[in-house]
Amino acid sequence: MSLRGYLQIIRPVNALVAGIAVLLGVLVAGVGLTPVMLLLVLAVFCITGAGNAVNDYCDRGIDAINRPERPIPSGAVSIGGAALYSAVLFLSGIICAAFVHPLCFGFACVNSILLVAYAARLKGVPLAGNLVVSYLAGSIFLFGGAAGGLDGILLNLPLAGIVFFPMMAREILKDAEDIEGDREGGARTLPMVIGVLTSCRVASVLAAGAVFLSILPIVPWWGVWYLVTIALADVIILAAVVSSLGCAKSACVRESGATKTLKTGMFAALALFIFWALVG
Repeated sequence: MSLRGYLQIIRPVNALVAGIAVLLGVLVAGVGLTPVMLLLVLAVFCITGAGNAVNDYCDRGIDAINRPERPIPSGAVSIGGAALYSAVLFLSGIICAAFVHPLCFGFACVNSILLVAYAARLKGVPLAGNLVVSYLAGSIFLFGGAAGGLDGILLNLPLAGIVFFPMMAREILKDAEDIEGDREGGARTLPMVIGVLTSCRVASVLAAGAVFLSILPIVPWWGVWYLVTIALADVIILAAVVSSLGCAKSACVRESGATKTLKTGMFAALALFIFWALVG
């Protein structure tokens, strides 16, 4: 057991990015970035980290095959320690959200339940697990918008949609990468049902849908310069899925680096959304 392992298991970079991203939802909702909004950042960081920890807890058998270097299979974090750690993080995140707005508290509770359900059961249900993870990614902005009430949530719906589609594409590609380990672990994912090649094509369509949404005048900062900059992120996203289009086996998807490239494109798009929300 090690402190490094407990930090690694929550994927701190991803959790921090999610925490910062919630502020974009706050800005779109027209709510000021007051000190209390830092509680919302902390809430998302804790809940995201908890979800990562509980996912590693439930996937410890699969990770022993696919990702033996992860904290639990490597022995850096004990099984019981991971369970307790995730519970404390979930509770901390929910308490922080409760101090911001009742709707934020509601999102925190629902999303925490979905994260546990995903890790324990839904991950192995074809498409259902992908839908949950993609919703959770998009809901970060709805979570931030909830600080401004129902109107804030509605204002953030287009942004949530733009995030939902590329995340769905990435989740399908990740499943295509991990077929062998998922099969050993008893999971049943979409690529097992429709095949790797078809899954890569579905991911490409979803990514293209995200790119299409990103250029529509549905965000408050839409304009010429926004279109010029978002095109850079869109190119990365499309390049990611195109690189995997001809893959019929898991090894090919892994070698293409599609999921990593897609993640880079999504982070770039997020950075641009934050930039334009601040200056637009």
